[in-house]
Amino acid sequence: MITRDITLQDAVLDLIDNSVDSAWRRAGSPHMDLDDGADLSPFAISIVATPERFAIADNCGGMTLREARDYAFSFGRPGSEAHSEYSIGVYGIGMKRAAFKLGERIFVRSTYRDDSDATRHAFMVPIVVTDWLKDEALPWTFAIVPTELREENGVEVAATTLTSSAKAAFRNPTFLKNLRRMIARDYTLHLGRGLRITINGEAVDGAQLELLQNEQYVPMRVHYTEEVDAETVDVEIIAGMAAPPPEDPDPEDTDDREKRFGWYVACNGRIVLAADKTTVSGWGTSGWPIWHP
Repeated sequence: MITRDITLQDAVLDLIDNSVDSAWRRAGSPHMDLDDGADLSPFAISIVATPERFAIADNCGGMTLREARDYAFSFGRPGSEAHSEYSIGVYGIGMKRAAFKLGERIFVRSTYRDDSDATRHAFMVPIVVTDWLKDEALPWTFAIVPTELREENGVEVAATTLTSSAKAAFRNPTFLKNLRRMIARDYTLHLGRGLRITINGEAVDGAQLELLQNEQYVPMRVHYTEEVDAETVDVEIIAGMAAPPPEDPDPEDTDDREKRFGWYVACNGRIVLAADKTTVSGWGTSGWPIWHP
């Protein structure tokens, strides 16, 4: 039940979100906008996705034992928990559901530095899903055991016995191609600041989001703030042209560039809506035309 309403792509992206959150925390930059100079080049995320094994590993600082106990491997959230100012928080699926979606034999390893005495610690959470499901005693818990230190501080999530759906997906070149394209799009702002992501050893290059500008023509740029539930939300809107108008007015004269056209919405640096030309971003609603090239 806890994995039925999420896709495999969402599960992978949620695990990437956790790594990116850790990278922002280590970089000490709680908010990301288009003008900041945050440097994410020290951080890397490596993904292995094959029919035999899935793994994601990072060098983004690691998860502490307290975070594992109180948040990552607990069920439900403490009522007093505050929203993390470093979180890009898009999917919010959680490490548990993402791992369950991917495999039946899973382990999570973390190496981190204790801020109080600068010592390094490591722990592992091994999960055999079939065995875990047999234990009906409450409360539901996971074992957290000591393990050897990783070379760098960070987290590794690995599934060595994949679900049937994960095996089929990771055997399919089209799935992997679409996953790469989705990562390149959704994390393009982070990749542009130096974050490195690889899938099966090949680097993911961020999508290029560019608008034309010259002495006579510049994009519109508006910045404002809104008060929402006693919180301040910063909003910036940039609009312009991504390509010159077509030479031929024939509606059949299209090319792959149109796949890049439309509205992009980023929240805390994460692209959550890409190249949208639908009513979600206003096209075709009352008083506005349907998008056309």
